[in-house]
Amino acid sequence: MIGIGNLNYDIIMLVDRFPEFHEKVNAKEAHFGLGGAAANTITWLASFGLKTGYIGAVGRDEIGEAHLSFFRRMGVDTGGIRVVDAPSGVAVAMVHGDDKRIVKYPGANLFKEIDPDYLGRARHVHLSSNPIETIEKAINLADERGITTSLDIGEAPLRREVEERVDYLMMNEDEYRRKFGSLDPFLSRAKNLVITLNGGGALIRDSQGNVQEIRGLSAKVVDSTGAGDAFDAGIIYGALHGWSLADSARLGMLLAYLTVQKVGARSAVVSLDEVKRLARELGMNLPFENGPARNVREQKP
Repeated sequence: MIGIGNLNYDIIMLVDRFPEFHEKVNAKEAHFGLGGAAANTITWLASFGLKTGYIGAVGRDEIGEAHLSFFRRMGVDTGGIRVVDAPSGVAVAMVHGDDKRIVKYPGANLFKEIDPDYLGRARHVHLSSNPIETIEKAINLADERGITTSLDIGEAPLRREVEERVDYLMMNEDEYRRKFGSLDPFLSRAKNLVITLNGGGALIRDSQGNVQEIRGLSAKVVDSTGAGDAFDAGIIYGALHGWSLADSARLGMLLAYLTVQKVGARSAVVSLDEVKRLARELGMNLPFENGPARNVREQKP
C-alpha cells in the first residue's frame, strides 16, 4: 500500500500552561522527531510487515535525509518521494493536557507530485494532510485502477464526487459536525465511515449500512500527537486482512491507546507480535489469525 501526505519534523513541548502575550514559559518535557500524518500511519503498517511506499516531498537538508533514511530502515519504498530545493516541512506543537496548539511550515510538502505509474503499483492508497487537488487526483486515479482508498480528510474541504469514491473515510467528531452539521453517519456518502469521538471511542458505519459505536480504551493522555494516525493504521490493517469494520476500529483504538501514552507520533510504534500480546492482555478478541493481507501484492507496495 502507498501513503500520500506531508513529511514534517515535529517539535513537541509539554507545558504546564500556555504562554500569555509576549510571555515565555519553560517546557517540562520536549520531543523532537519525524512526523506527518500519513507518514505516521505508514510507519505503523511497515512495522507490521506490510509492503509500503510513500508519495511526498522533502528538502535537500538534514531533515529530508532523515526522512528517507528512516523509511528505508523501516522497509518503506521511497520511490515516490521528491527531493526539492525548499526547506523540509516543520511542525511545532505545545501540549497542555488534552489541549494542543500547532504551528506548521509546509515547505517542501507543497511540491509533492503524484506519479500515476507509482500509485498504480498499490492495492490500497491512504491520504492524509493534503490539499484538495492532490486528494482529487489520487482518488480519481485509484478509482480508475480499482485501487481501494482511505482518506483522513482533516482540514481539507470534502467534495461529494470525491467522498462517494472513498472506500474508508476517517474524520474526527468536530470535523464531521463542521462538514455535515450533525453526527448522523448517513449524511456521508463514503462507502465506509469512521468518526472518532471526543473523549474516546468511534462511531462507524460500514458499507452495508450497519452503525455501531466502538468504545475507547481508558488511558492517561500524555500527548495525543499521532493518535489519529495510529487509529487509521488499525483501520487499514484490518481492511487489508478482510476484518469487519468494527474489529478494524478496535485495533485502531488499541494503537491510539498506545500512542497517547508516549510523547511524539512514533514513539509508541511496536511490532505486530507486541500488538498481539497487548491485545491478549487487554482481553481484546481481534482476528489476527486471518492470515496474510489479501490486498497486498507480493512484490509491490
